[in-house]
Parts: sequence; structure tokens; C-alpha cells
Amino acid sequence: MAKNTLFTGTGVALITPFRKQETIDFSKLEELIDYVITSGVDYIVALGTTSEAATMSESERTALLQFIVETVNGRLPIMLGMGGNNTRAVTDAINQTNFDGISGILSVTPYYNKPQQRGLIQHYKNIADVSPVPIVLYNVPGRTSCNMLAETTLQLAEECPNIIAIKEASGNMAQVMEILRCKPAGFNVISGDDALTFPMLTLGATGVISVMANACPKEMSDMVRYAMKGDLKKALPLHYRMLPLMNAIFEEGNPGGIKALLEIEGRITNQLRTPLTKVSKTLYNKLKDLLTDFSAN
Repeated sequence: MAKNTLFTGTGVALITPFRKQETIDFSKLEELIDYVITSGVDYIVALGTTSEAATMSESERTALLQFIVETVNGRLPIMLGMGGNNTRAVTDAINQTNFDGISGILSVTPYYNKPQQRGLIQHYKNIADVSPVPIVLYNVPGRTSCNMLAETTLQLAEECPNIIAIKEASGNMAQVMEILRCKPAGFNVISGDDALTFPMLTLGATGVISVMANACPKEMSDMVRYAMKGDLKKALPLHYRMLPLMNAIFEEGNPGGIKALLEIEGRITNQLRTPLTKVSKTLYNKLKDLLTDFSAN
């Protein structure tokens, strides 16, 4: 497998701005897309967890994706979130999707039904068989109650040429290191935890899919680029500068924290769709104070 440079660096897990009526605020989304692109992110992740896609209708997801593709307009690659716990439904959705403007798929491990590892292998092989674009695995057991073991990831990397990377958000650094140690050339490991991105980059990861990059795209992108070049003297101060904010935006769940922070920055209205709710006033005020400190440094 040749060296793979697709989806390296900083990808932003794009939020979806809503109006007070909970309709999609496309004008604010356009502004946010332009902001993160001009600030230096390397690619856009559309319809991921952070987008609240799970609370949207099919027509809303279609309209949102079309808008993102048109707004990005080829300036950066777009990774599309396409996963689920019904393998046939995922493959059917792939077969029915127009991939014009889409460079790859981010596919989360099946949630709720807790498949065995051999079930995960079959699930992803079925997806690989029908996908017209490269696939990035997504392991986030804190959300799915399903951890994809290192040996499963490595088997898929070896046996499926169009599975090109994994977004690892298990928080298990031993597992991450085992994948990095044994992975085939051309298979990449992407951080799925903002706060663990710096150490993962020093171990050989090739970037991050970042929630924080919605609000601090330049700083996150700069940190990742410095670290990937081996310039840790520049990367580490940026990591520590962002760390209090990175930790705080997840205190009461995602995307509640990042949407509060974006409102504080004046970029969106802080609206979520149930069952998600706004962060507490205590956390909101904490984010205000942390942003003031961050901006002063």
C-alpha cells in the first residue's frame, strides 16, 4: 500500500448551526465553513456526530450535505459520515448517494447491538465492497459501547485496500500504539480526541478530526502541522494553550460545549436539538473565562 496523504492534518468535525426555531441556519454555516477554511484546516467532516445528524430528517441531511459541498466548492476534501448498526441500510445508503464532491466516508462502528469482532470485520468488508470512495473507520466505544480491537483494525487495513485510515477515539493509548506499531504502510491513524492529539502525533498519527477546530481552527491546524513536522517546541505550547478549552467543551457533552463556545465567539446562536440541551450556566461562564484567557495568551 503506497503512502496515503488523503485526510492528513486537521479535519474539522463541522457543527450545524440552528436558529431558535431549530431550523438549519445556512447563512451561519456558510460563514463557519469559510472561517475554518481560511484559518487553515485541511479537510471538512460533514454529517458526523458533532453535526447532530442523528436528529435530522433524511431530507435535511441531503440538503445539508449539498450545501456543504457547494460552499466548500472543491477548496478542501470532504469526508462524509456514513455509519450505522444495520449493515444493509448503510450499504444501501452508499449505493443511493451522489458522491460528487465527496472524497471519503467516515463510518462509525455499529452501536447498541454490540457485535463481536468478526461481525465488525464483515460489516466493514460489506461497506468496502460497495463504497466508491475511500473509507475511514471510526472507533468511539464511549458512544457506541463497541470497541474495535487493534487486531480487528489491522486485519481490515490489510485486507481492504479502500479502508485507508481509522479515527481512533477509544482513549486507549496502548491500543492506539499497537495499531501504529503494526499497521501496513499507507494506513493512517487519526486522533479522535482533541486533548490526545499532540501525544498521538508524536507516536505517528497523521492528524486529527477535531471538534475544537470549529472555534480555534488556526491554532489547532498550526499545532498539528508543527507536530507532524517534528517541531515540538512550537507544537507543545499550542497544545497546552488550547488544553483547558479542549477539556471544557466536553464537560457536558458534545456538541453542547463547542456550540456554547462558538456563540461566545459570536459565530452562531447556541441552539441544539433534543435530546441534547445547552450547557449549564456554570460551564457557559467557565468557557467565557477560558476564552478570555486563551485570547490574551
